[in-house]
Amino acid sequence: MVLEFTLLFNPLFNSIMISIISLNAVFLGLETDYAIKLLFFSFQLADLIIISIYTTEILLKFYVDPLNYWRSGYNLFDVLVLFIAYLPYTIDKNDIKHYRTWNIINGFQALKILKLISYNRGMRSLITALGQTVKTVIYVLVLLFLLMFIFAILGYGLYGDPETGDSKNWGNLASALFTLFCLVTVDGWTDFQNELDQRGFSASRAFTIVFILLGFFLFFNMSIGVVIMNIQVSWVSLILCLKAEKQAVLQAKKQAILQRQQEEVNMLIHQQKTSEYKTFSELVEDFKKTLHHSDPMVLEDFCASIPFIDLYLTSLDLQDNTVYSTLYETATKQSQTLEQI
Repeated sequence: MVLEFTLLFNPLFNSIMISIISLNAVFLGLETDYAIKLLFFSFQLADLIIISIYTTEILLKFYVDPLNYWRSGYNLFDVLVLFIAYLPYTIDKNDIKHYRTWNIINGFQALKILKLISYNRGMRSLITALGQTVKTVIYVLVLLFLLMFIFAILGYGLYGDPETGDSKNWGNLASALFTLFCLVTVDGWTDFQNELDQRGFSASRAFTIVFILLGFFLFFNMSIGVVIMNIQVSWVSLILCLKAEKQAVLQAKKQAILQRQQEEVNMLIHQQKTSEYKTFSELVEDFKKTLHHSDPMVLEDFCASIPFIDLYLTSLDLQDNTVYSTLYETATKQSQTLEQI
C-alpha cells in the first residue's frame, strides 16, 4: 500500500502520465487526416495500450484509497472518460446502422485530453475559480436575459410590423431575441441597423445604442470582470499555498540537518571519551578531514556546539518568518483590493 501511494504522488509518475496524455492527443489529431488514417490498425493498437494505462491508473488509485476515491470530481471524470473510451469497442462499425453512432462516440474520445487537468495544479486552480464564479455569472446572465426580453418585446412593437417594419429580424419574439443576441455580442450590428434605416426608422439608432451600452458594455463585461477577479484571487491563493509548502519543506530540511548535526556532535563527544585525543579541538580537526564536499563544514570550533546550532537555526527561522509574513500581508492586501473592486 505504501509503495502504491508513493508511486501515485511521485513527480516522475505525473510526468509520465502527462506525456502519455499528450501522445494520445497527437494520435487523435493524426486520425483526422484520411491519408494517415489508412494506418488504422496501428492507431487502434496504440489506443488500446493507452486505454490499458488509464485503466491501470484508475485501479491503482482505487486500491490505494477506495473510500475517498469517489469523493473527488476529477476521479469521477476519469471514470466517465474511461467508460466513453471503451464504448467504440462495443459497437460494430462495419454495420451501416451503427456506423453513425460509432462515429459520434469516437468523436467524444477527445475528452481524454482533459485528464491533463488532474495532473496540473495550475489548471485545477483555474477550474476551481471558474466553478466559484458560476453562481455570480448566472445572476448576471439572468439580468441580461431580462434586459433582452424587455427590449425584444419593445423592438417587436416598434419594428415588427409585417408591412412597414423589419419582420425578418423583429417579426416575433424568437427572431427579436436572436437579433438582440447579435447586438449584445456586437456581431454585425451595423447590418441590423441598416435594415431599420432603409425602412425609415431613423430613431432606431437610439434604441440600438442604448441596448449595446447596457447589454455589452455593462452586463456582458460585468460577467467577464467577475471571472477575472475570481481567477486572480484563486491564483493569489495558489501562490500563498506554494510558498507555505516550500517553507514546510525548508523547515523539514532544517530539522533533518539539526538532528544530523546533533547526532554527529554526540558521537564526537562519545569518541573523545574513548579515544587518545586530549582535547575536543583535536577531535574536530580530525573529523573535518573525513568530510565530503557536500557535507556541512564546521568553520570554527564553537560552531560544533549544540547551543550555537540552535541559535543559528532560530535566527534563520525568524528571518524566514519575517520575509514570508511580509509577502503574505502584501498578497492579502491585493486580494482584499480585488474583492472591493
